[in-house]
Amino acid sequence: MPDMLVPLYRLPSQGALPEGVTLRPALPFEAHEVLAFVAAHFGQKWVDECTVALAARPARLLIATEGTHLLGFACYDVTFRGFFGPTGVAPEARGKGLGKALLLAALHRLRDDGFAYGIIGGAGPVAFYQETCGATPIPDSDPGAYSGALV
Repeated sequence: MPDMLVPLYRLPSQGALPEGVTLRPALPFEAHEVLAFVAAHFGQKWVDECTVALAARPARLLIATEGTHLLGFACYDVTFRGFFGPTGVAPEARGKGLGKALLLAALHRLRDDGFAYGIIGGAGPVAFYQETCGATPIPDSDPGAYSGALV
């Protein structure tokens, strides 16, 4: 999967969230809930990255919630500076635009932090990123920055 480059100065607006959904940074005392969610749905490597994102102040991990129910998350500026990810939405909450909302919110935060470009590392759904935020694949970027990482 290639890395993708996102021109942050051309981001679309964040748009509206589905009714009843809130998007915000995770709070420190929510770490156990967020990490359990990530472990259950996405695995230990992402738990490790989320742990680092939660340790930042302010946290570099956004969550989508409906009431007190966690629906999804997105990290940014964690494993490498200016990178987006990991991100994920609970299986039962997919198809409601939460992935798009989390992506755009995180990219807007990168832009607000002074980055002109963002990088989506090891982008899985390439077409989604192209359509949603104008990302373009970076040639010869697989495995890119992740080369030599422990498996």
